[in-house]
Amino acid sequence: MGIYDDMLKHNESLFRNEYALDYSFLPKAIPYRESQQKFIASCIKPLINDHNGRNVLIHGPPGVGKTAALRHLVKELNESDEFSDKLSIIFVNCWHKNTTYKVVLDLCDEIGYAFVQNKNTEDLIKILAQIINKKSAIFIFDEIDKAEDTDFLYILSEQIYRKSIFLVTNYKSWMLELDDRIRSRLMLEQIEFPQYTKEEMFGILKQRVELALQENCINDNVIGSIALKASELKDIRIGLFLLRESALIAEEKASRQIKQEHVDIAITKINQFTIKNTDELDEEAKNILKIIKDNSGKKIGDLFKVYEKAGGKSSYKTFQRKINKLDEGKFISLERTYAGGNTTIVNKKLTEY
Repeated sequence: MGIYDDMLKHNESLFRNEYALDYSFLPKAIPYRESQQKFIASCIKPLINDHNGRNVLIHGPPGVGKTAALRHLVKELNESDEFSDKLSIIFVNCWHKNTTYKVVLDLCDEIGYAFVQNKNTEDLIKILAQIINKKSAIFIFDEIDKAEDTDFLYILSEQIYRKSIFLVTNYKSWMLELDDRIRSRLMLEQIEFPQYTKEEMFGILKQRVELALQENCINDNVIGSIALKASELKDIRIGLFLLRESALIAEEKASRQIKQEHVDIAITKINQFTIKNTDELDEEAKNILKIIKDNSGKKIGDLFKVYEKAGGKSSYKTFQRKINKLDEGKFISLERTYAGGNTTIVNKKLTEY
C-alpha cells in the first residue's frame, strides 16, 4: 500500500448525500416508531370511509421523531392516488404561525386560496370551511405550545365536519393549559414518543451513514461513540450533527476514514449546534437573544430587569416563554439550580459537554 492510499484526493468526498445527515431529512422508514405510526394511522382510518377521525396530542422530548413520523405519514398519503383524492392534509408550524389569524392565513395558503385581502378571520374561516368540507381533512399543528392563542382549534372543531387534528408538543402538561371548552370539544387522545435508547440511536445513525456516506469510511465503534454522546445529551439531532462534523473534519485532513480523533474534535463544536436558524426568530426573540449574549450567566429574573431597561414591553411570563423557546432551539442553555430556592441561570451557548 502506498503512503498516500489512505488519503482523499482533491476531487473526492466522503459524502454520498450530505443532506441525509440533516435532521429535517425524511428517510423512507422511521425506525423504532412503528407502534406510534400504526396508532396515528388508526386515527385517520375513519376519514377514508367519510367518517370523523380522532384527535391526538403527540408528546415527547425534542429529537425523538414526532414531526418526522407525521411528515412520513403526510408523504405516504400525498403519494397515494386513493387517499390524496379524499383528503386535505394541512401542516402548520406554530413556531411561525402563533396566532389564530396567522394560522388561518396559512390554512388559506395551504389549500391554495389567495384572495385574503380585506377579509377578517371570520370571513376567511367561512371560505375555508366551504372548501375543506368537500373532503375529509387532516390538520397537523407542530410545536402547538408556541401558539399564543388556540381559538383556531375550537373553530376547526366546530366548522370542519370530518377531520383528525394532531397537536405536537414536547410537553404532555401543555394540555392542562388548554381552554376547557376546547379540550372537551376535541376529546384528545394521547400518544407518547419516548426518548431513544443508546442502541436505537446507534441504529438510526447507522441507517444515515448508509444513506449519506461512502462505503466503509466509518466503523461501528466510531458510530457507537457518537451514539453514546447523543444518548448522554438525549437528542438524536446532536448525533447527526456530530456525524456530519466528523466527516467534514476527516475530509479537511484528507482522510478516507472517519476516526475517533475526528469525533473528539467534532464534540468540541457542539456549542455551535442549533435546531433553527436565527433568521427564523421574530424580532422580540432576536432582541432577547442579544441581551442574553451580552449578559450570559445571569439569573432569569435579573435578565428580565435588563430587558425592561432596554425597553422590552412583554410581561415576565411572556419573557420566560421566549427564553424557553430559545432553549428548545439550542440557541442558549438553561441551568437550573436549587440552592436557596429554584433559580434558572441563562447561558448564551450550550454548557460544556
